[in-house]
Amino acid sequence: MARLLVVEDDKNQRMLYTQELEYVGHKVTAVGTAREALVAVQEGGIDLVVLDIHMPGMDGVEALGKILGQKRQLPVILYTAYSNYQVNFLTWSADACLMKTSDLTPLVNKINEILGGAQPVPESAAVPSETRRY
Repeated sequence: MARLLVVEDDKNQRMLYTQELEYVGHKVTAVGTAREALVAVQEGGIDLVVLDIHMPGMDGVEALGKILGQKRQLPVILYTAYSNYQVNFLTWSADACLMKTSDLTPLVNKINEILGGAQPVPESAAVPSETRRY
């Protein structure tokens, strides 16, 4: 079981990501700001960061640089609704840059791929709809 740090300013999305990632076997710490993320990274014990880009205050691109400045080997996935960041050279130090969708299967699969863990989850199977609480 990997320990993930989810950084997402939207409370509902943060709860959704936590629920789905815990369902597939990860331990999740979820925070709403980049500053909280930096504290969590400094405290240690994080195996991978899922980082939103558009956040109030410090954005995810700036946070990415600071996180990697603290822990260079810590894998970071940028998870954004804005496709232009996939070609922004400031984001290239992330291990992946994924587009947000309502299906979290690609995110789960990328986490597993980066951490060298479980086999890919079939599309739309991350959390069976009858078990979702949202």
